[in-house]
Amino acid sequence: MAFQAVCVAGGVITVFGLLGHQILDYLHVSVPALMIAGGLLLLLIALDLLTGKTDEPKQTKDVNVALVPLGMPLLAGPGAIVSVILAVQKAHSVATQVSVWMAILAIHVVLWMVMRYSLVIIRIIKDGGVVLVTRLAGMMLSAIAVQQIINGVTQVIQGS
Repeated sequence: MAFQAVCVAGGVITVFGLLGHQILDYLHVSVPALMIAGGLLLLLIALDLLTGKTDEPKQTKDVNVALVPLGMPLLAGPGAIVSVILAVQKAHSVATQVSVWMAILAIHVVLWMVMRYSLVIIRIIKDGGVVLVTRLAGMMLSAIAVQQIINGVTQVIQGS
């Protein structure tokens, strides 16, 4: 399941890295609008992490959780998509482009390793550690979400 989720996320990120602006133009969606929407979605996820919400998602036997919600939108969500679109757009030289794509590959390798060895990690840090890491991740994710919303709103105002 870890490999499937990382492959889905990698595929989504690659498609948006290569064709992101064309997709957004076709949908008449601006990058700042995607930043604001992504920030709001990240904030909702962060609030769930901070409050310890543990509702189990309803799952049918036909739904592969490695695809949805794990691969997309949790690993390859709006925040990651916007970041990749902007990083690829700002990479003008071949060396910079290679650096961006190598960083994306490295991130996906780390994601796979963490997911692959998650049971070992949980055994080491125990339940208290899981709660601590979850709350810290929620706090950091909420700060990233708010910053993404601020950046999107700033770009909208500057574009007016």
